[in-house]
Amino acid sequence: MSQATPDQTFTTHALLVPWGQFAQAIGLVEKLEAIPIRQKTRDHRPQTKLIEFLVAILAGLPHLKDISHGAHPLDQDEAVARAWAQPAWADYSGVSRTLQALTPENVSRIVAALNEVSQPFIDREVVLALRDQSRLVYDGDLTGRPVSSSSTTYPHVAFGHMGDTVQLGYQAAMVSMHSPTYGRLWLSVAQHPGSTVSCTQAEGLILAAEARTGVRPLRRTHLLGERLAHQEAKLQAAQEELQRREAAWQAAQARLQETQQQLQSWQAEVIRLEGEYQAQRRPERPHSRLAQARRRLGVQARRLPRRQEAVAQAQRRVEKQRQRVEALQAEQAVLQQRLSRLEADNAANPSPIQALFRLDAGFGTSENVALLIEMGYELYTKPFSHRVGAALRGRVTAETTWERVGANAEMVAWEHTPVGRIPYPLDVALERFHTGSEVRHSALLHYGDDPVTQDLGAWFQCLQRPTDD
Repeated sequence: MSQATPDQTFTTHALLVPWGQFAQAIGLVEKLEAIPIRQKTRDHRPQTKLIEFLVAILAGLPHLKDISHGAHPLDQDEAVARAWAQPAWADYSGVSRTLQALTPENVSRIVAALNEVSQPFIDREVVLALRDQSRLVYDGDLTGRPVSSSSTTYPHVAFGHMGDTVQLGYQAAMVSMHSPTYGRLWLSVAQHPGSTVSCTQAEGLILAAEARTGVRPLRRTHLLGERLAHQEAKLQAAQEELQRREAAWQAAQARLQETQQQLQSWQAEVIRLEGEYQAQRRPERPHSRLAQARRRLGVQARRLPRRQEAVAQAQRRVEKQRQRVEALQAEQAVLQQRLSRLEADNAANPSPIQALFRLDAGFGTSENVALLIEMGYELYTKPFSHRVGAALRGRVTAETTWERVGANAEMVAWEHTPVGRIPYPLDVALERFHTGSEVRHSALLHYGDDPVTQDLGAWFQCLQRPTDD
């Protein structure tokens, strides 16, 4: 074995060397060094420590202190430092102080630099995907990023579901595209508090994907227009029903007022007759005028609480219907604004593309499904509500033919099927998984031109997580 020559330097982080040379070639190192950071330079420039932090992330170091105290300290690796055009690395404590000194403007410039050097790669993969597949394929997800449950220094953290437990941390809203070259190409990652849930992030993922790729499909404004017309009809019917309920409330109030007046009148009549009978010393007989007045007073007294309850019930019905009208008005305003926005999108999109979006059940609410359809996407997802799967299981009979799509998976499907409150018919499928003696079921939803009900195996495979190869 030959001995090393004096100019050779060994490294235990070999992959970081070509990555550093690559970072120089694409201009990333130059852009990061150009970011002004208000911190004094002693042994190391703040820009060097910023780049060191990036290298530590690429090295997969779980803790900042591993830069100096890990099994193979990064800050002692001269070969990696030279590959990243740095004279030497700083101790992890210096990196920590530089990170604390960063301002929001610094962070924005760092993100801009990373986006700028990565954008040409995204643009190239968009062109290749459209050439090879005639469409883009996106995947969206919300993934937990837990921190120590006893930590008090992480800003904007919250407890939320992460995996199978509730933990303190963040939720990362991530969207990627299928890349002919890289398998999966990450487009955007946005950090949210740990309490954030998937169903609130669907539109944000769509807009983030479109912002990075610079392309989008033709919006289905004709569908949204039809939905808006149906919404207007529902609103008109609800307003008419509100008018009927208000009229019934007014009639109930009038009957109550009449009963109250009758009660007062018969009370006065009974008092007058009692005085008259006492003055004349007349006995009160069963069919006397006083007895009849008492009976009529009793009728009105018994009628009064029924009339009061009728008024209260009519008022509740009015209030419930008024809330429904207000909800429909708010929904109509949202849809009208969306239609205007989507029409503007189409007017500014001379070259629309075809695109497919895959999302898990956490995003599959009726409103999110409708939104993605209206925004022009071929949609593969699962329903948010377990009731959809239960309803599909109710359609299965002894004569139903299941198609095997995996080692322990079978499927049955129906096309153009109404689903809950989703305003558009969907292709739906029911999966059945055999795990020992247990049988599990899961529902799938699809909207678009893919003939999924004719090839259930392809539908099943399309919902599997993409690989990075």
